[in-house]
Amino acid sequence: MQCVGARRERRRSMYLSDSRISCQMRRRGDHVAKPELQQRRRAILSELSDIGDLRPGTLIARYRKCGKANCHCAADGGGHGPSWSLTAHRQGRTRTRIVSPHAVNRTRAHIEEYRRFRALLRELVDVSIQLCDAECAHDTAASSNTEP
Repeated sequence: MQCVGARRERRRSMYLSDSRISCQMRRRGDHVAKPELQQRRRAILSELSDIGDLRPGTLIARYRKCGKANCHCAADGGGHGPSWSLTAHRQGRTRTRIVSPHAVNRTRAHIEEYRRFRALLRELVDVSIQLCDAECAHDTAASSNTEP
């Protein structure tokens, strides 16, 4: 059983070192001081607290032909519309909802707020990774200084 535990521990340490190396390789030359990172993290968290109503998805304007031979949509090829629909993935399925014309601007604002939320979240994760890497590097340097 010791052999299995040793392999598992070796795999875990390889994973941690690989992830640290990949983060360092990805950010080569992007060394930022720890206080600046902490300040940026606080700023991102403050911005996240200001997030309003949001919703994921894509708002699409659709133009449809009615099928009548004498209608303008058959002659110019434009179609009737727009009729607005919101398409989003929820719980493993693609869902489409019809959006009324008077709610289009509000829906656009919700979608934009969702995109802003996602961008802030990605940035928060990036800053947190940099902070964790800095703390790990500091811990490694501190432990190597205390060893005989």
